[in-house]
Amino acid sequence: MGNLLWFAVMIWFCSSLLSQSAFIAINGLPYDAITMLKSLGPIYYLIIVLELMLWTGILGIGGYKMFTSAKTVVSD
Repeated sequence: MGNLLWFAVMIWFCSSLLSQSAFIAINGLPYDAITMLKSLGPIYYLIIVLELMLWTGILGIGGYKMFTSAKTVVSD
């Protein structure tokens, strides 16, 4: 399950990077994510909250794995 999560994160990151690169190649400037999100109206705040929850979860899982890994090394 852990490897699947990290693969999903890497795919998401790479697709964002490729999307930004393609937009710059076509338009010459990077897209403005804030302007794009604000154009969604009130849903903008829901998307921001969901993204913050996603990053908090990813950092929490990573921190938990580091903590349990360090705990195992210390007890051995």
